Amino acid sequence: MMAPAATALGFELRVLVEAEDVSAVSAVSTSPVGDYKDLQTLLEFAEGLDVMTFDHEHVPTGHLRALQEAGVNVQPGPDALVNAQDKLVMRAAIDRLELPNPQWTAVDDVPSLVVFGEQIGWPVVLKMPRGGYDGKGVRIVASAEDAALTVEWFDAMSPLLAEAKVEFSRELSALVARTPDGEARAWPVAHTIQVDGVCDEVIAPALDIPLDVAAAAEDAALRIASELGVTGVMAVELFETPGVGAGFLINELAMRPHNTGHWTQDGSVTSQFEQHLRAVLNLPLGSTDVLGPVVVMKNFLGGDNQDLFSAYPVALASEPAAKVHCYGKSVRPGRKIGHVNLLGDSTADVDSLRQRASRVAGIIRDGRVPSEEAPRISEENA
Repeated sequence: MMAPAATALGFELRVLVEAEDVSAVSAVSTSPVGDYKDLQTLLEFAEGLDVMTFDHEHVPTGHLRALQEAGVNVQPGPDALVNAQDKLVMRAAIDRLELPNPQWTAVDDVPSLVVFGEQIGWPVVLKMPRGGYDGKGVRIVASAEDAALTVEWFDAMSPLLAEAKVEFSRELSALVARTPDGEARAWPVAHTIQVDGVCDEVIAPALDIPLDVAAAAEDAALRIASELGVTGVMAVELFETPGVGAGFLINELAMRPHNTGHWTQDGSVTSQFEQHLRAVLNLPLGSTDVLGPVVVMKNFLGGDNQDLFSAYPVALASEPAAKVHCYGKSVRPGRKIGHVNLLGDSTADVDSLRQRASRVAGIIRDGRVPSEEAPRISEENA
Protein backbone atom coordinates (compact mmCIF):
# COMPACT_ATOMS: atom_id res chain seq x y z
CA MET A 1 0.00 0.00 0.00
CA MET A 2 3.05 2.25 0.16
CA ALA A 3 3.81 1.59 -3.52
CA PRO A 4 1.22 3.96 -5.08
CA ALA A 5 2.43 6.82 -2.88
CA ALA A 6 6.03 6.08 -3.83
CA THR A 7 5.12 5.99 -7.53
CA ALA A 8 3.29 9.32 -7.29
CA LEU A 9 6.32 10.94 -5.67
CA GLY A 10 8.80 9.28 -8.01
CA PHE A 11 10.50 7.19 -5.34
CA GLU A 12 11.79 3.69 -6.04
CA LEU A 13 10.95 1.04 -3.47
CA ARG A 14 12.86 -2.15 -2.80
CA VAL A 15 11.17 -4.73 -0.56
CA LEU A 16 12.73 -7.72 1.18
CA VAL A 17 10.10 -10.46 0.97
CA GLU A 18 9.92 -13.87 2.62
CA ALA A 19 8.73 -15.70 -0.53
CA GLU A 20 8.22 -15.12 -4.24
CA ASP A 21 4.43 -15.36 -3.97
CA VAL A 22 3.78 -12.70 -1.31
CA SER A 23 1.57 -9.76 -2.21
CA ALA A 24 4.35 -7.14 -2.10
CA VAL A 25 5.93 -8.71 -5.19
CA SER A 26 2.99 -7.64 -7.36
CA ALA A 27 3.30 -4.04 -6.16
CA VAL A 28 7.09 -3.55 -6.13
CA SER A 29 9.21 -4.73 -9.04
CA THR A 30 12.42 -5.09 -7.00
CA SER A 31 11.49 -7.63 -4.32
CA PRO A 32 14.37 -9.98 -3.48
CA VAL A 33 13.56 -12.98 -1.30
CA GLY A 34 15.38 -13.23 2.00
CA ASP A 35 15.18 -13.78 5.74
CA TYR A 36 14.93 -10.54 7.73
CA LYS A 37 16.38 -12.38 10.74
CA ASP A 38 19.68 -12.95 8.87
CA LEU A 39 22.07 -10.01 9.27
CA GLN A 40 24.10 -10.72 6.12
CA THR A 41 20.90 -10.76 4.08
CA LEU A 42 19.94 -7.38 5.53
CA LEU A 43 23.36 -5.89 4.84
CA GLU A 44 23.27 -7.02 1.22
CA PHE A 45 19.69 -5.81 0.81
CA ALA A 46 20.60 -2.36 2.21
CA GLU A 47 23.34 -1.66 -0.32
CA GLY A 48 22.49 1.49 -2.27
CA LEU A 49 19.40 2.39 -0.24
CA ASP A 50 18.76 5.98 0.82
CA VAL A 51 16.76 4.75 3.80
CA MET A 52 15.65 1.42 5.25
CA THR A 53 12.26 1.27 6.96
CA PHE A 54 9.85 -1.45 8.10
CA ASP A 55 6.30 -2.77 7.83
CA HIS A 56 6.57 -4.74 11.09
CA GLU A 57 8.59 -4.61 14.32
CA HIS A 58 10.21 -8.04 14.28
CA VAL A 59 13.67 -7.35 12.81
CA PRO A 60 16.08 -8.18 15.67
CA THR A 61 17.21 -5.05 17.52
CA GLY A 62 20.85 -6.15 17.38
CA HIS A 63 20.64 -6.41 13.59
CA LEU A 64 19.34 -2.85 13.40
CA ARG A 65 22.28 -1.60 15.45
CA ALA A 66 24.69 -3.51 13.21
CA LEU A 67 23.07 -1.93 10.14
CA GLN A 68 23.51 1.52 11.65
CA GLU A 69 27.15 0.78 12.42
CA ALA A 70 27.59 -0.23 8.78
CA GLY A 71 26.31 3.19 7.71
CA VAL A 72 22.74 2.24 6.79
CA ASN A 73 20.14 4.98 7.32
CA VAL A 74 17.67 3.02 9.49
CA GLN A 75 14.35 4.82 10.17
CA PRO A 76 13.05 4.49 12.80
CA GLY A 77 16.28 3.68 14.57
CA PRO A 78 16.67 0.78 17.00
CA ASP A 79 16.60 2.98 20.12
CA ALA A 80 13.10 4.10 19.14
CA LEU A 81 11.85 0.90 17.56
CA VAL A 82 12.70 -1.24 20.59
CA ASN A 83 9.79 0.47 22.37
CA ALA A 84 7.44 -1.12 19.83
CA GLN A 85 9.36 -4.41 19.78
CA ASP A 86 9.42 -4.99 23.53
CA LYS A 87 6.36 -4.21 25.63
CA LEU A 88 8.38 -4.18 28.86
CA VAL A 89 10.68 -1.52 27.43
CA MET A 90 7.64 0.43 26.26
CA ARG A 91 5.89 0.33 29.64
CA ALA A 92 9.04 1.61 31.36
CA ALA A 93 9.33 4.42 28.80
CA ILE A 94 5.71 5.49 29.31
CA ASP A 95 6.31 5.59 33.07
CA ARG A 96 9.46 7.62 32.52
CA LEU A 97 7.50 10.13 30.43
CA GLU A 98 4.83 10.25 33.16
CA LEU A 99 2.07 9.45 30.68
CA PRO A 100 -1.06 7.42 31.54
CA ASN A 101 -0.04 3.77 32.01
CA PRO A 102 -2.02 0.86 33.48
CA GLN A 103 -0.51 -0.84 36.51
CA TRP A 104 2.11 -3.30 35.30
CA THR A 105 5.13 -5.34 36.27
CA ALA A 106 7.61 -7.81 34.82
CA VAL A 107 6.95 -11.35 36.03
CA ASP A 108 9.55 -14.13 35.87
CA ASP A 109 7.38 -17.09 36.82
CA VAL A 110 3.97 -18.22 38.01
CA PRO A 111 4.55 -17.25 41.68
CA SER A 112 5.45 -13.66 40.75
CA LEU A 113 2.36 -13.49 38.54
CA VAL A 114 0.24 -14.66 41.47
CA VAL A 115 1.79 -12.02 43.74
CA PHE A 116 0.90 -9.30 41.21
CA GLY A 117 -2.64 -10.59 40.80
CA GLU A 118 -3.18 -10.71 44.55
CA GLN A 119 -1.81 -7.18 44.93
CA ILE A 120 -3.94 -5.43 42.31
CA GLY A 121 -6.85 -7.84 42.06
CA TRP A 122 -7.84 -10.44 39.49
CA PRO A 123 -8.16 -10.69 36.55
CA VAL A 124 -4.85 -9.53 35.09
CA VAL A 125 -3.57 -9.48 31.53
CA LEU A 126 -0.44 -11.48 30.70
CA LYS A 127 1.49 -10.54 27.56
CA MET A 128 4.53 -11.85 25.75
CA PRO A 129 6.79 -8.78 25.46
CA ARG A 130 7.97 -9.64 21.95
CA GLY A 131 6.35 -11.11 18.87
CA GLY A 132 2.65 -10.76 19.67
CA TYR A 133 0.10 -9.13 17.34
CA ASP A 134 -3.65 -9.12 16.69
CA GLY A 135 -4.40 -10.57 20.10
CA LYS A 136 -1.74 -13.28 19.85
CA GLY A 137 0.58 -13.45 22.84
CA VAL A 138 -2.09 -11.98 25.14
CA ARG A 139 -3.91 -13.94 27.82
CA ILE A 140 -6.46 -13.03 30.50
CA VAL A 141 -5.56 -14.65 33.82
CA ALA A 142 -8.61 -14.80 36.05
CA SER A 143 -7.20 -16.26 39.29
CA ALA A 144 -4.23 -17.84 41.02
CA GLU A 145 -5.49 -21.22 39.80
CA ASP A 146 -5.62 -19.88 36.25
CA ALA A 147 -2.09 -18.47 36.67
CA ALA A 148 -0.78 -21.99 37.27
CA LEU A 149 -1.81 -22.85 33.70
CA THR A 150 0.57 -20.24 32.23
CA VAL A 151 3.76 -22.12 33.04
CA GLU A 152 4.39 -22.96 29.37
CA TRP A 153 4.43 -19.25 28.54
CA PHE A 154 7.27 -18.71 31.01
CA ASP A 155 9.07 -21.70 29.52
CA ALA A 156 8.83 -20.01 26.11
CA MET A 157 9.79 -16.49 27.22
CA SER A 158 10.72 -14.81 30.48
CA PRO A 159 10.12 -12.29 31.89
CA LEU A 160 6.58 -11.63 30.74
CA LEU A 161 4.49 -8.48 31.11
CA ALA A 162 1.59 -8.51 33.58
CA GLU A 163 -0.90 -5.65 33.52
CA ALA A 164 -4.07 -4.66 35.31
CA LYS A 165 -7.14 -5.45 33.22
CA VAL A 166 -8.41 -1.99 32.31
CA GLU A 167 -12.07 -1.05 32.50
CA PHE A 168 -12.59 1.10 29.42
CA SER A 169 -15.44 2.48 27.34
CA ARG A 170 -13.80 2.03 23.93
CA GLU A 171 -10.44 1.77 22.22
CA LEU A 172 -8.82 4.71 20.47
CA SER A 173 -5.84 5.27 18.20
CA ALA A 174 -3.66 8.38 18.09
CA LEU A 175 -1.72 8.36 14.81
CA VAL A 176 1.25 10.69 14.29
CA ALA A 177 4.27 11.04 12.03
CA ARG A 178 7.68 12.59 12.72
CA THR A 179 10.79 13.33 10.65
CA PRO A 180 14.42 12.96 11.80
CA ASP A 181 14.58 16.77 11.98
CA GLY A 182 11.67 16.78 14.43
CA GLU A 183 8.74 17.99 12.34
CA ALA A 184 5.64 16.16 13.54
CA ARG A 185 1.96 16.03 12.59
CA ALA A 186 -1.01 14.17 14.03
CA TRP A 187 -4.24 12.90 12.52
CA PRO A 188 -7.43 13.18 14.59
CA VAL A 189 -7.84 10.51 17.27
CA ALA A 190 -9.86 7.60 15.89
CA HIS A 191 -12.24 5.10 17.50
CA THR A 192 -11.18 1.51 16.87
CA ILE A 193 -13.47 -1.50 17.28
CA GLN A 194 -11.76 -4.82 18.00
CA VAL A 195 -13.23 -8.29 17.51
CA ASP A 196 -11.31 -11.25 18.97
CA GLY A 197 -8.22 -9.09 19.35
CA VAL A 198 -8.26 -7.98 15.69
CA CYS A 199 -9.13 -4.49 14.46
CA ASP A 200 -12.53 -4.78 12.79
CA GLU A 201 -13.63 -1.18 12.21
CA VAL A 202 -12.28 2.34 12.61
CA ILE A 203 -14.35 5.52 12.91
CA ALA A 204 -12.43 8.73 12.36
CA PRO A 205 -12.47 11.17 13.97
CA ALA A 206 -13.71 9.45 17.13
CA LEU A 207 -17.24 10.68 17.84
CA ASP A 208 -18.29 12.25 21.14
CA ILE A 209 -14.79 12.31 22.59
CA PRO A 210 -14.24 15.26 24.96
CA LEU A 211 -12.05 17.88 23.32
CA ASP A 212 -9.60 17.88 26.23
CA VAL A 213 -9.22 14.09 26.09
CA ALA A 214 -8.65 14.12 22.34
CA ALA A 215 -6.10 16.91 22.69
CA ALA A 216 -4.31 15.14 25.55
CA ALA A 217 -4.17 11.86 23.61
CA GLU A 218 -2.78 13.63 20.54
CA ASP A 219 -0.24 15.49 22.69
CA ALA A 220 0.81 12.23 24.37
CA ALA A 221 1.44 10.60 21.00
CA LEU A 222 3.45 13.58 19.77
CA ARG A 223 5.45 13.63 22.99
CA ILE A 224 6.24 9.91 22.74
CA ALA A 225 7.40 10.41 19.16
CA SER A 226 9.62 13.32 20.16
CA GLU A 227 11.06 11.94 23.39
CA LEU A 228 11.77 8.48 21.99
CA GLY A 229 13.16 9.78 18.70
CA VAL A 230 10.53 8.07 16.56
CA THR A 231 10.65 8.63 12.81
CA GLY A 232 7.95 7.71 10.33
CA VAL A 233 4.38 6.90 11.30
CA MET A 234 3.51 5.76 14.82
CA ALA A 235 0.17 4.55 16.17
CA VAL A 236 -0.50 4.83 19.89
CA GLU A 237 -3.33 2.47 20.84
CA LEU A 238 -5.36 3.74 23.80
CA PHE A 239 -8.08 2.70 26.22
CA GLU A 240 -10.64 5.45 26.84
CA THR A 241 -11.44 5.72 30.57
CA PRO A 242 -14.08 8.46 30.98
CA GLY A 243 -13.76 10.38 34.23
CA VAL A 244 -10.62 8.55 35.32
CA GLY A 245 -7.27 10.32 35.21
CA ALA A 246 -6.51 11.85 31.82
CA GLY A 247 -9.47 9.99 30.31
CA PHE A 248 -7.29 7.37 28.65
CA LEU A 249 -4.52 4.85 29.24
CA ILE A 250 -1.84 3.84 26.76
CA ASN A 251 -2.12 0.27 25.51
CA GLU A 252 0.53 -0.35 22.83
CA LEU A 253 2.78 1.38 20.29
CA ALA A 254 3.34 0.54 16.61
CA MET A 255 6.09 2.37 14.70
CA ARG A 256 4.92 1.88 11.12
CA PRO A 257 1.80 2.43 9.04
CA HIS A 258 -0.92 0.74 11.06
CA ASN A 259 -4.28 -0.91 10.49
CA THR A 260 -5.99 1.78 12.57
CA GLY A 261 -4.68 4.37 10.09
CA HIS A 262 -5.92 2.75 6.87
CA TRP A 263 -8.83 5.20 6.84
CA THR A 264 -6.35 7.94 5.91
CA GLN A 265 -5.98 6.47 2.40
CA ASP A 266 -9.33 7.93 1.35
CA GLY A 267 -10.24 10.12 4.32
CA SER A 268 -7.25 12.42 4.78
CA VAL A 269 -5.34 14.88 2.61
CA THR A 270 -2.21 12.79 3.21
CA SER A 271 -2.41 9.05 3.75
CA GLN A 272 -0.29 7.37 6.41
CA PHE A 273 1.63 5.60 3.64
CA GLU A 274 2.69 8.78 1.85
CA GLN A 275 3.42 10.41 5.20
CA HIS A 276 5.64 7.55 6.28
CA LEU A 277 7.71 7.90 3.11
CA ARG A 278 7.99 11.65 3.57
CA ALA A 279 8.95 11.25 7.20
CA VAL A 280 11.68 8.61 6.87
CA LEU A 281 13.19 10.59 3.96
CA ASN A 282 13.15 13.73 6.15
CA LEU A 283 10.88 15.61 3.74
CA PRO A 284 8.22 18.16 4.78
CA LEU A 285 5.13 16.38 6.06
CA GLY A 286 1.74 16.60 4.37
CA SER A 287 -1.52 17.93 5.75
CA THR A 288 -3.44 15.57 8.01
CA ASP A 289 -6.80 17.32 7.54
CA VAL A 290 -9.80 14.99 7.21
CA LEU A 291 -11.71 15.16 3.92
CA GLY A 292 -15.13 14.93 5.54
CA PRO A 293 -16.95 14.89 8.86
CA VAL A 294 -16.53 11.14 9.36
CA VAL A 295 -14.72 8.20 7.76
CA VAL A 296 -15.39 4.50 8.37
CA MET A 297 -12.91 1.73 7.66
CA LYS A 298 -14.08 -1.89 7.70
CA ASN A 299 -11.60 -4.77 7.58
CA PHE A 300 -12.45 -8.05 5.92
CA LEU A 301 -10.83 -11.34 6.85
CA GLY A 302 -10.56 -14.55 4.90
CA GLY A 303 -13.88 -16.40 4.63
CA ASP A 304 -15.71 -18.76 2.29
CA ASN A 305 -14.87 -16.96 -0.95
CA GLN A 306 -11.51 -17.92 -2.45
CA ASP A 307 -12.06 -15.94 -5.66
CA LEU A 308 -12.41 -12.41 -4.30
CA PHE A 309 -12.51 -10.79 -7.74
CA SER A 310 -15.63 -12.78 -8.65
CA ALA A 311 -17.53 -10.82 -5.98
CA TYR A 312 -16.44 -7.40 -7.21
CA PRO A 313 -19.33 -6.75 -9.64
CA VAL A 314 -21.95 -7.15 -6.92
CA ALA A 315 -19.84 -5.56 -4.16
CA LEU A 316 -18.84 -2.46 -6.12
CA ALA A 317 -22.33 -1.99 -7.57
CA SER A 318 -23.82 -2.17 -4.09
CA GLU A 319 -21.89 0.91 -2.92
CA PRO A 320 -20.29 3.09 -5.65
CA ALA A 321 -18.78 5.43 -3.04
CA ALA A 322 -16.86 2.65 -1.30
CA LYS A 323 -13.09 2.43 -1.75
CA VAL A 324 -11.95 -1.21 -1.70
CA HIS A 325 -8.34 -2.08 -0.85
CA CYS A 326 -7.49 -5.75 -1.39
CA TYR A 327 -4.07 -6.90 -0.23
CA GLY A 328 -3.41 -9.63 -2.78
CA LYS A 329 -2.91 -12.21 -0.05
CA SER A 330 -3.98 -15.82 -0.27
CA VAL A 331 -7.30 -16.35 1.47
CA ARG A 332 -7.46 -18.26 4.72
CA PRO A 333 -9.91 -17.97 7.63
CA GLY A 334 -9.13 -15.14 10.04
CA ARG A 335 -6.40 -13.57 7.89
CA LYS A 336 -6.68 -9.85 7.09
CA ILE A 337 -7.05 -9.66 3.32
CA GLY A 338 -8.48 -6.18 2.71
CA HIS A 339 -10.52 -3.24 3.89
CA VAL A 340 -13.23 -0.87 2.75
CA ASN A 341 -13.21 2.90 3.31
CA LEU A 342 -16.33 5.05 3.15
CA LEU A 343 -16.54 8.82 3.65
CA GLY A 344 -19.66 10.42 5.16
CA ASP A 345 -21.23 13.85 4.76
CA SER A 346 -22.30 14.07 8.40
CA THR A 347 -21.46 12.42 11.71
CA ALA A 348 -25.12 11.44 11.83
CA ASP A 349 -24.34 9.08 8.94
CA VAL A 350 -22.02 6.87 10.98
CA ASP A 351 -24.45 3.98 11.51
CA SER A 352 -25.37 3.95 7.83
CA LEU A 353 -21.71 4.14 6.82
CA ARG A 354 -20.85 1.18 9.01
CA GLN A 355 -23.68 -0.88 7.58
CA ARG A 356 -22.78 -0.01 4.00
CA ALA A 357 -19.06 -0.65 4.46
CA SER A 358 -19.81 -3.95 6.20
CA ARG A 359 -22.11 -4.95 3.35
CA VAL A 360 -19.38 -4.41 0.75
CA ALA A 361 -16.80 -6.22 2.88
CA GLY A 362 -19.18 -9.10 3.50
CA ILE A 363 -19.95 -9.59 -0.19
CA ILE A 364 -16.25 -9.81 -1.03
CA ARG A 365 -15.45 -12.06 1.93
CA ASP A 366 -18.31 -14.50 1.44
CA GLY A 367 -19.00 -14.19 -2.29
CA ARG A 368 -22.64 -13.37 -1.58
CA VAL A 369 -24.81 -10.64 -0.11
CA PRO A 370 -24.57 -10.84 3.72
CA SER A 371 -27.70 -11.85 5.55
CA GLU A 372 -27.09 -9.44 8.43
CA GLU A 373 -26.13 -5.79 8.52
CA ALA A 374 -23.50 -4.29 10.86
CA PRO A 375 -24.76 -3.42 14.37
CA ARG A 376 -25.40 0.21 15.24
CA ILE A 377 -22.64 1.99 17.08
CA SER A 378 -24.92 2.53 20.06
CA GLU A 379 -25.02 -1.23 20.51
CA GLU A 380 -21.22 -1.58 20.70
CA ASN A 381 -19.49 -2.05 24.02
CA ALA A 382 -17.59 1.11 23.16
